[in-house]
Amino acid sequence: MDETGMTRSAPPIPATRSTPPVACGDSPLSVGAISSAPPPPMGARRAPSNPPPSERGVARSAGGSTPCITPAVSLELQKRWFHEAQYGMMVHWGLYSLLGGEWRGRIMPGFAEWAQAYFRIPNTEYARLASAFNPVCFNADEWVQIARDAGMKYIVFTSKHHDGFAMFRSKASVYNVVDATSFKRDVVEELAEACRRHGLKLGLYYSQDLDWHEPDGGGYNLPDNWCGTTSQANKWDFPDNSKKDFARYFEGKALPQIREILTQYGDLCLVWFDIGSTLSSQQANGLYDMVRSLQPGCLINSRIGAGKCDYTSSDDNEIPTDDKSGMLYESCGTINESWGYKPSDQNWKSAATIRANREHLRRIGANYLLNVGPDGLGRIPAASAAVLKGATAPPSP
Repeated sequence: MDETGMTRSAPPIPATRSTPPVACGDSPLSVGAISSAPPPPMGARRAPSNPPPSERGVARSAGGSTPCITPAVSLELQKRWFHEAQYGMMVHWGLYSLLGGEWRGRIMPGFAEWAQAYFRIPNTEYARLASAFNPVCFNADEWVQIARDAGMKYIVFTSKHHDGFAMFRSKASVYNVVDATSFKRDVVEELAEACRRHGLKLGLYYSQDLDWHEPDGGGYNLPDNWCGTTSQANKWDFPDNSKKDFARYFEGKALPQIREILTQYGDLCLVWFDIGSTLSSQQANGLYDMVRSLQPGCLINSRIGAGKCDYTSSDDNEIPTDDKSGMLYESCGTINESWGYKPSDQNWKSAATIRANREHLRRIGANYLLNVGPDGLGRIPAASAAVLKGATAPPSP
């Protein structure tokens, strides 16, 4: 996540918060041709649809009896699901969870997942965290159960954040949780299986722009103003911008890894991209087309860059006031201040506040994606779990 206001959609979301983001993709109203009527009682016959299924984009197999959902209809069905889901859990978890926003006696302001950039930790030192990463308390079923008990319908997990460390097995880079740690478990795989067991859908966050582990990672065209002074690109290990070629990183690591997460873990409800400022429109649109070709029903958020997308992501912790019912819109927020685990941040929102935010967003037609930041052992903080549980209860009389 970033707090620079540089989120992107197609066209870009304005940096000022007074101007609402533009709609991305079709309005959910466009799926009206797909019937939302409840199924008939067991044994009852449904009246023939009008127009017939073949005219709605539902093709028939060669034998004429088995319906085949076309890519276009698959996407429209996913949009309808997203519009109705309303509530999801975001999870920021990675090597930065071991640091908790602290380094050599200092506590950083802002978001703990940005620790490497804020403290300008060289890659040679930061990569040593991988040898210490052994989250023996991680249990994907427990995470998913917490989300399900809170009434959430989907989970969005950081498969790779800006530090460049993949939380899944990757052939594109050995800098991943299976090959670089003693833990040697594919976190995304375990989450995907747990979501299927518990009936939730899985989406994956992937930082397609920034990657501090790579010399050609993006963000070098942005001012060094994160938290006032921090560079969004790795300028401490790779200071010479003239030698950087974003296309080398994008084509050599980002695209292959995005292909991996789309082909290794079954159906994803969405891919959640971030920043997007370095991508050209050609790169952003090519990325959109690749996702669409591999998973026709997978939604793509507006932070992909200056290109096509399916729904609009809000600025961080932005709760809009205007009506969003004519578009697909998701407000992403934290329970305390940081997205990644940060024990010094005890500024927890109350259950009543979360409940009120959720109800307000439901009324205006927006989804609520609420974040938790597990610690280095793999535990969702008890305070986060307590707020989520409390937010499901009705308010006291």
